[in-house]
This record gives sequence, structure tokens and C-alpha cells, in this order.
Amino acid sequence: MDILRTPDECFAHLADYPFEPHYTIIETNEGTELRIHHLDEGPKDGPIVLLMHGQPVWSYLYRKMIPLLVRVGMRVIAPDLPGYGKSDKPAAREDYSYQRQVDWMDAWLTINGFSNITFFGQDWGGLIGLRMIVDQPERFARIVIANTGLPYSPSTDKSTIDTIKSFREHAETPTLIEMQKALSTMGGSSETKFAYWQKFCWETQDLPIGLMMSMMIEPQSNLTRAVKLMLFKLGIKRPLPTDISKAYEAPFPDKKYKMGPRAMPSHVPTIPDESLEAQRLAWEFFSSWDKPFLCTFADDDPVTQGVEEQFYDRVPGTKNMPHRKIKGGGHFVQENSPEQVVDAIVNLIENY
Repeated sequence: MDILRTPDECFAHLADYPFEPHYTIIETNEGTELRIHHLDEGPKDGPIVLLMHGQPVWSYLYRKMIPLLVRVGMRVIAPDLPGYGKSDKPAAREDYSYQRQVDWMDAWLTINGFSNITFFGQDWGGLIGLRMIVDQPERFARIVIANTGLPYSPSTDKSTIDTIKSFREHAETPTLIEMQKALSTMGGSSETKFAYWQKFCWETQDLPIGLMMSMMIEPQSNLTRAVKLMLFKLGIKRPLPTDISKAYEAPFPDKKYKMGPRAMPSHVPTIPDESLEAQRLAWEFFSSWDKPFLCTFADDDPVTQGVEEQFYDRVPGTKNMPHRKIKGGGHFVQENSPEQVVDAIVNLIENY
């Protein structure tokens, strides 16, 4: 396995990210050493809150939540998934799969020995983190999720499967605007529209991660947005960069470092794939999970609207919990509504 490592200087002078790095070396199933980065902030004897990010971001996403949690005595652990942030980046598409990410993070968790964990996961952080809980349940005391899921699609009809596969294989690569439009009207179960995101990410070799994050989370006028899109269309990959766009682009000094963010969306099991049995077993596990399980989904995330209902219906631990709708959180609640999310986490730890 060929491994890339982002030079430290790429992370110099990031806005609002003063945290000390910590590194863990794991060994992959192929015998390759892989270095995984995490943050460890707050009192060492404080309640542990594990914050896991998704795609295409990294632990920078939690820079607003970490000080708020530390202020009330929490010990905050925030790793970068392999392929993201300051963690090592396997260089080939076939290096990435749902199961490999779970295996890598299981190994990281075992080596660090964290226990009595309150877990928080969003996007891929939830997909991977929930599977880690299945594998090592004794380490976890509580679960909080936001804008994520545990996709399991054994009964997807053949017509939908054929439509998605045909789109992935034969359609032209969506433009940035086409992809954004598809996601904005997706809802919680539109596999065909999510295929726009999967195809855009995989077929865009220099994925404009900084630009996309800036467009999603930073307030900007219609004129500024239009100018950025025009410049991008003209071939300028980082038009009018901001501190936010620079930070989210920092882990990827050139396109060859972006294989993780490019490959991972295609591994979301929106249709039956090699993860089907593992997902079935995960749902079987959570059907008897009776420890606290809290949902903090945004009221305006088009990608995951309604997904939390699956957990309310099937997970005993969700019963009588103070579930929250995060107001104005968008997809990245950590950026848009960190105080609401932190309040929900702290309330759960103090009262359940």
C-alpha cells in the first residue's frame, strides 16, 4: 500500500486551530504501517467525548465545539480518518472501503484504550463510528449522532439499482452546480440524487474541497457566489480563498492526496454492496442497544431529512431521550450551530 503524508508546513497558520497533534501508528491487514492523527484536549480525568468527522472534512470541523466542551470539564478526542487531515493518506482507490475505515479506526481505538466514551458522529463519522461501537461496545457509554445514518438497503428494487449503476457508468460528470442542485432537493432516501455526489467526487480528480466547504458554510452574497463559480468554471481551483477554504484544503497539497474524499462517497451503501451483511448485523446489534442514544439532526439538512426516524423505530436507547432538532445547522452542524450541539451532548452526559 502506497502511503502519502501531508507535510507539516501545510497546516501552519490555520485560523482557530491551536491544538497539539497526537499520533498513533496502526498496522493494516496488509501489514502496512498507517499513522492516524487525533486531538486530545481537556482534563485527562474528564468524561471522554469522541468526535468523529465525515467527508470531505477533518478535525478542523470541531474547532468551535472543542473549547466549549473543555470549558465544562470534558476530555475531547477528535481523530482524523485515514485519508483526511493530518492522518496518513493511502494513495489508491482500492485502499478505501467502508470496512477498511472501520478496521483502521477499530485498531486506533484499541491502541489508545479509551473507555466510558460518549460518542458523537456526523456524516461518515456516524457510519464508521456506529460500526466501531458494534465491534467494541464495552468502550461506549452513550451515543449522539447528527446528520448521518447506518445505510442498509437489502430490498432496493432492481430498477433503482440499474438506474444508479447506469448513471455512474455512462452519464457525464456532473458540474459543481448540477451536483449542488441534486443534493439540495435530495431528502433522506433519494439514492439516485446522491449518485450525483458520488459521481462528482470520484470523477473530479482535483476535488475543490476548500471551495465547496466555503460555499456551504460561509455567508456570502449572490454576487460573490456567482464570481467564485465562474472563476472555478474557468479553471481557477481556489477562487477568492478564505481562511475556511484554506483550512479545508490544507490536508491536500495536490490532487494525488485526495483519493480518500474522492473514493469514500462511492462506498456509502445506498444500494446493496459488499457491506450488506455487516450492516445487517449492525442493525441487529442496535435493535438491543439500551444505553442512551440521542439524535441531534439539523432542521434544514436536505441530505438526511427523516433519517433519524429509523433509529427511533429500532433502537431501544432512543426512548425517552431529549432528542433535538438543531436549528439552522445545515449539513455541518459543527460549523453552523456548535453551541446547540454541545449543549445536547453535555446535557446527556450530566443527566443520563
